[in-house]
Amino acid sequence: MIRKIKILLLAGCGLFASSCELNLLDNPNAVTVSNTNVNFLLNRIQLDYSSFFNQTSNIGMRLTRMLNQGSALYDNAYAPSGTDGLWGTSYSSLLIDIKTLIPRAESSNLFFHAGISRVFRGYVLATLVDYYGNIPWSQALSAENFNPGLDEGKTIYEVALKDLDDAIADFNKTSSAVPADFFYRGNKDNWIRAAKTIKLKLLLTRRLADPGAAAAINALIAENLLIQTTAQNFTFKFGTNLTNPDSRHPRYGGQYSPTGGGDYQANFYIAQLYAGKGAPDPRLRLYMYRQTVTNTSSTNELSCINNQKPAHYATDMVFCVPTPVGYWGRDHLSNEGIPPDGLRRTAWGLYPAGGLYDNDAGLPVSQGAGAGGAGIHPIMMSSFVDFMLAESALILKTTGTPRTLLEAGVRKSMADVRAFALASSQSGAIVAFESRTNYVWATEVDKYVAKVLALYDAAATDDAKMDVIAREYWLALYGNGNESYNMYRRTGKPTKMQPALEANPGSFVRSLYYPSSLVNRNSSVPQKSNVTVPVFWDTNPATLTN
Repeated sequence: MIRKIKILLLAGCGLFASSCELNLLDNPNAVTVSNTNVNFLLNRIQLDYSSFFNQTSNIGMRLTRMLNQGSALYDNAYAPSGTDGLWGTSYSSLLIDIKTLIPRAESSNLFFHAGISRVFRGYVLATLVDYYGNIPWSQALSAENFNPGLDEGKTIYEVALKDLDDAIADFNKTSSAVPADFFYRGNKDNWIRAAKTIKLKLLLTRRLADPGAAAAINALIAENLLIQTTAQNFTFKFGTNLTNPDSRHPRYGGQYSPTGGGDYQANFYIAQLYAGKGAPDPRLRLYMYRQTVTNTSSTNELSCINNQKPAHYATDMVFCVPTPVGYWGRDHLSNEGIPPDGLRRTAWGLYPAGGLYDNDAGLPVSQGAGAGGAGIHPIMMSSFVDFMLAESALILKTTGTPRTLLEAGVRKSMADVRAFALASSQSGAIVAFESRTNYVWATEVDKYVAKVLALYDAAATDDAKMDVIAREYWLALYGNGNESYNMYRRTGKPTKMQPALEANPGSFVRSLYYPSSLVNRNSSVPQKSNVTVPVFWDTNPATLTN
């Protein structure tokens, strides 16, 4: 029967050649621009944006000592082939999908869909500039040009800022439908705040190359529409499903398994949380989970315990073992092999990865343990806003008192982490531990804040005060390497970071090599000579960071 239908169809086409066209190369099941469902496409874009954030943030966390940076040399840490996947996520998925969605959404009065997509695109374009510098854009995503040239980073930043302004305009229009919104569940006010807060981030990031930064930031402050509360935080939320799909936080999925493994935490970050203020940071037990509460004496598990501290390390610089109570990470640019420590090394904790709360149990991680992976990507939190405004007020003299904003940032960070923890399945474990040990969270937070403010008050110069602000911002950024990497290059802060194990690891990464997948296929993009090439807004001297 099917054969007869095909014969009749072909015969009909022969008789009516002017009105019947049969293209046997078209796949009727393929997704095309004409049959794309805007709702499904936005769902895909939201998931890809989460992946983009995770991939970029991973790089920033390692370079700024939140996580161990492998490889003994900076130049080898990020080979051109290492970010092929990130580039593919950016151009082959996110940016082309957003380009497809926006005109279809706006032609159907789906302005909410379009606004969300523009926020993502603005963030993605600016972040690609932050990591690579000049990138293809004006000639990119075209079926007629397979060798798009590079656009200057400062031009891309203007494109990103316009996208954010256009997104705000879209949110203020009447939309014919509300999308499935993985971030704010259809709250337009929160999306407007997110867009304006990302604008603040971009304006502050490029302040060294923008004489109008102060005025533009003051205008945002005057509007009073930045992220200010926990309910307004811009986060991607994960679930606990293991398969079909795996909805867990990727850091949890990489570490909470029968054999453990996963990321090595950075010894320097652990040490700063444990003793940087003379007492443990209240967030430490929520950030990190110890699989053992005693330090190992086995070189098979931790080979560096019998090694001498490198001669170029300061006498007070942490090395090998960051605390006396079982925290187990790695030093900066440690490239040693992997010993049998998968169920011993310090793991991601409850915040932000959805893991275990550290209640001194010292038990190995396991699949499903803790909050089961129901964590978040902390993309833009209320505390981040106060730290950014504190820097701006101190350096650019914008509206606000730096000391007041610093305190607000610290307190909001503590509150955000605490609120996340008590809303999780680990809340009972937290309450039980604090009751058993007479630990009063509010009291410990007050003590911590008092120490921070004392350090700020004792700082004799604006540069020294900036170091206090930056260190607290860095400690609040756990899970977000994009902001820490930008801040580190913009300010050179925090200072006195742990050096590489090698005395001469090469120069710090000021921008990434272009991916192999780009330079090998695009004749218009030459590879960089090295990773010391700064992005347009990084006008600091070559010796700024280590």
